[in-house]
Amino acid sequence: MRTIIGPLYTLQPYERGIRETLGKYDRFLMSGLGFIVPFFQKIRVRDIREHTMDIPPQPVITKDNVEIRVDGVMWVRPQSDEESIKRTFYNIDNWKRAIIQLAMTNLRQEFGDLTLDESLIAREKIANNLQRVLNQFAADWGLVVSKVEIMLIDPPEDIKHAMHKQKTAEQERRAMRLLATGEFEASEQQKLAAIQRAEGESQAIIRRAEGEREAAIQVAQGKAEAIRLVNEAAQKYFQGNAQMLKQLEMTEASLSHNSKIVITEHGISPTLLLGSLPVTNKPEDAQ
Repeated sequence: MRTIIGPLYTLQPYERGIRETLGKYDRFLMSGLGFIVPFFQKIRVRDIREHTMDIPPQPVITKDNVEIRVDGVMWVRPQSDEESIKRTFYNIDNWKRAIIQLAMTNLRQEFGDLTLDESLIAREKIANNLQRVLNQFAADWGLVVSKVEIMLIDPPEDIKHAMHKQKTAEQERRAMRLLATGEFEASEQQKLAAIQRAEGESQAIIRRAEGEREAAIQVAQGKAEAIRLVNEAAQKYFQGNAQMLKQLEMTEASLSHNSKIVITEHGISPTLLLGSLPVTNKPEDAQ
């Protein structure tokens, strides 16, 4: 409020007030220019903006009998309607001090219902519960608690050291688990690689053996065909002893390649068994 000249005054946009005449409530005052009768009338003004108010640090006992220090901050404002402004003057003597003391009392109660571990992770829950409780009482004083925040939860030093050791042990356990998992996965990959390499080598050996077998079959078939042709030529163009000589030459050439021969009642037959592919020629009597 700002006085202009004598009985004239002005209220700012963020101010509300009441006027009393001869000690009795007279009327509700809004922002703007006003007039009072000096000595007979009095104006009381209230700032209706948000007020930032600290909750002082204090020791509290948790449910598991651990003493910790906590503090917080809250935002409180008087409501702007006429009835609420009257309550801020007539229902409480010092609304700021009253709301701070109420917050401190209920803060101890909130932490007393939780263990230390629960308290450390329940800041938001505690703040919401505290705001709800404060608003139940603040309404009788014409106030609104807009927000509450827990700024500090400070356990004793020995508890801090124990928590630090526990956290370190947990981190080491996780690191060892990750390392073991990595080694296991690496060994599995190596095993799969070895299996695939062995399968590849096995396939290569099989295919090489099949190739060699096919080549041997082709060679054997070629030799059998050559012997057949020579045998036919000998039977066609050689007679008597010459034919027998040619057959002996054929037999000698076959024996030099570890071939098998067949001996019949007519003597050594030019029929040769090469590998698994026999070539049979019926012997004819020499002319």
